[in-house]
Amino acid sequence: MLLRQAHWRAASVMTEALRPLGIELRHFAVLIVLVDRGATVQRDLAAATGSDKAGIMRVVDDLERMGLAVRKTVPGDRRVRAVEITPQGVELFDAAHVAAEPLAERLVAELEPGEPEQLRDLLTRFAYPSGSEA
Repeated sequence: MLLRQAHWRAASVMTEALRPLGIELRHFAVLIVLVDRGATVQRDLAAATGSDKAGIMRVVDDLERMGLAVRKTVPGDRRVRAVEITPQGVELFDAAHVAAEPLAERLVAELEPGEPEQLRDLLTRFAYPSGSEA
């Protein structure tokens, strides 16, 4: 329950930061993956964001409608689509990152020096056992 409460609090703060930009946390999560990995096939986006196939398709549809991402055919397999962030998507991602930073700092404001980094390390190890980040 404690992890659930922490998630709810962090998601609420991020939603507040992203609302003026016209995107939701689910959109931002996909943009993060695309910035980190480059063009990514939809099934890998679903795995990286903890989404299902239908959910990731809706998010990618939204991002395409907003001009933030495009689907492209993967060479050698016309059935598979890779999602790629657009220049407009990168611009919005940067703006979202700037908007979220002060709110993210507010989330950890009551922690002692060094504890935010320790928390990040612990959560990473918890989420990705053996250091195998998805």
